[in-house]
Amino acid sequence: MLPGLQPSFTLAPSKLPEDAIEVGRILDAWGVKGWLKVLPHSTDPEALLSAGTWYLQAPDVKFRPGFSLFSGTVALQIEESKIHSGSVVVKFAGMDDRTAAESLRGTRIFLSRSSFPAASADEYYWVDLIGLNVVNREGVALGCVRDLMTTGPQSVLCLEYTATLEDGSSLAAERLIPFVAAYVDKVDLGGRCITVDWQPDY
Repeated sequence: MLPGLQPSFTLAPSKLPEDAIEVGRILDAWGVKGWLKVLPHSTDPEALLSAGTWYLQAPDVKFRPGFSLFSGTVALQIEESKIHSGSVVVKFAGMDDRTAAESLRGTRIFLSRSSFPAASADEYYWVDLIGLNVVNREGVALGCVRDLMTTGPQSVLCLEYTATLEDGSSLAAERLIPFVAAYVDKVDLGGRCITVDWQPDY
């Protein structure tokens, strides 16, 4: 057992759910009563706040080299999670000590996709858009969604596509399309496709 952990707290080894998705990482301890501050991968932390169980894996080496607290996956039960000053903070059941909270710094957070609350009409989780093919109204392929980013009030699709140069060679390139109703006609999650009002030379 880790120093500072209450007897009721354990790092229980667990199998990562087959539909697990990485949704964030633990930044550091928050306060002195075992709370932790979290960095979500999405601007919408609703899935993190609604889940009763989080699955943790070791930090990326670049964030915390030499981590040896545990290997594989551990499952932790959530006592409380909330938004505080624009950040997500969480308290795991049985963890009441800052030292124990600090020991989890950098760990990667996974959730089961099936635990996500249902999205409202015309709303989508970023993770569901990653990997979708994007075509325009004329059926021209514009690329595949590699990532999304937020620029003020709107989100932007970051597409990866293969560009052909004048000499006939090709290279990977990026295309940005605002994810707003003015440009996005349809999102077909089942068909893995997004139709947009956009041209390749925009």
